[in-house]
Amino acid sequence: MAEQYDVIVLGSGPGGYVAAIRCAQLGLKTAIVERENLGGICLNWGCIPTKALLRSAEIYHYMQHAKDYGLAAQGISADLEAVVKRSRGVAKQLNQGVTHLMKKNKITVHMGTGTMTGPTTMTVKSDKGEEQLSAKHVIVATGARARDLPFAPADGKRVWTYRHAMTPSEMPTKLLVIGSGAIGIEFASFYNDMGADVTVVEMLDRIVPVEDADISAFLQKSLTKQGITIRSGAGLEELKVSDKGVSAKIKTKDGKIETGEYSHVIVAIGIVPNTENIGVEKLVEMDRGFIQIDPYGRTKTKGLWAIGDCVPGPWLAHKASHEGVTAAEAIAQELGNKEVHPHPLNRNAIPGCTYCHPQVASVGLTEAKAKEAGYEVKVGTFPFIGNGKAIALGEAEGIIKTVFDGKTGELLGAHMCGAEVTELIQGYTVGKVLETTEAELMQTVFPHPTLSEMMHESVLAAYGR
Repeated sequence: MAEQYDVIVLGSGPGGYVAAIRCAQLGLKTAIVERENLGGICLNWGCIPTKALLRSAEIYHYMQHAKDYGLAAQGISADLEAVVKRSRGVAKQLNQGVTHLMKKNKITVHMGTGTMTGPTTMTVKSDKGEEQLSAKHVIVATGARARDLPFAPADGKRVWTYRHAMTPSEMPTKLLVIGSGAIGIEFASFYNDMGADVTVVEMLDRIVPVEDADISAFLQKSLTKQGITIRSGAGLEELKVSDKGVSAKIKTKDGKIETGEYSHVIVAIGIVPNTENIGVEKLVEMDRGFIQIDPYGRTKTKGLWAIGDCVPGPWLAHKASHEGVTAAEAIAQELGNKEVHPHPLNRNAIPGCTYCHPQVASVGLTEAKAKEAGYEVKVGTFPFIGNGKAIALGEAEGIIKTVFDGKTGELLGAHMCGAEVTELIQGYTVGKVLETTEAELMQTVFPHPTLSEMMHESVLAAYGR
């Protein structure tokens, strides 16, 4: 007989495991099904271990520039194997943390491959055999994987996805990065800091194309100064892979064909949702493989929910976690809990962060998107060079930009490039959720001397103060 639960979560990434914990906290009998590692891609192969790699590169960068701080450091070198080992250790520690959280919250973990056999029933196959599970509700949180180049699929030797780039068998000498979203730019930054000769190819007319145009331009200037070659508005015409390296033909902005030889290629051209072969095709509506949901995570089939990277974007870990909590609370409400009041996700208040050097962070509408939406905008910018703390840190390269509704003063968006902006952005995110206007931000006292003072200055600049 099938084992019965209130909720089964398929997938244990930052969406799935958070959803399971919230279900358990609300008194629901909960199970999680995972085919690989608890914590999913984010903890094991994504957000966390990449930040560990980038931290090592950042420290190495500072060591190489010790004299800028009145210090001396000789014989500096990087041990790629040790850097990767540290990154894997960080991932392992967090994986163990999720295992502990499952036990603490009395969530049953079924390791194996789950396949839906109905709206709320599934089969789990593992080395130990097959088991049948059923529940009142199922949350699909199966995530996504890297998209391959059709004419040069990743082989782990010369052509890499982010997973290969995180555990490299050797240090690239000349690296080609295809795609300049967060993943592409982070690896370009990491390998450049580690000493590789890096070229980035972006099909669209600017790098980090989802960001504000001013931020894209600022980042491109900074990365170029650091020695990274950037080809935007360029297309990859051909990729020939051999045992010794990769030959690439790139069509540049002006229509010329450039041929280059590289030791390795990282493909970072987006993601493909993991929604095939899990038995949901006839149960849900899909668009390009992404499961369509309402603002609470419901699919068109009663009792079946979906969250995270297998549903429409933005495809970010923190968005998946938030969706997980929303779905868990909506399920509890449907099962009779009158104490919970789930709120639909406001996609306009989800911050995005890119951990290159310098960092990029943003929330809300870009200036162009705000104008497109019909707003009459007020825009303020402030440079890091005008901030005492940034100069003292030796991090005087950066910019903060804020976008307001000129009629109501509502904060529409905030965009940053520079040191620690991935931490600073949360101030504006809280402001957006609280539906703040320029008046509250101007009346807020910011501590001195801090980088956060620039957030205040950018608001003042938007209003000519």
